Amino acid sequence: MPNLPQPLCPRCGSDFHCGMHEAGPCACTGVTLDAGLQQRLRERFNGCLCLRCLRALAGGATLDPTGHSGSAYPTGP
Repeated sequence: MPNLPQPLCPRCGSDFHCGMHEAGPCACTGVTLDAGLQQRLRERFNGCLCLRCLRALAGGATLDPTGHSGSAYPTGP
């Protein structure tokens, strides 16, 4: 397995470990997002989002964590 770079979440800007290329299932597979939200995520973001953002979105959070449009802004720890 190649050593992949640590991705940044395109929603919040935090670094996170994506398990998509690992042998077992990624932690994000345990988060349920409805089809409409999944489509909006595909349209807005490239790549994976961190588990914290996915859980927040599943709970009803907005796509933009800061209320700004455009690029993602860090939300802090």
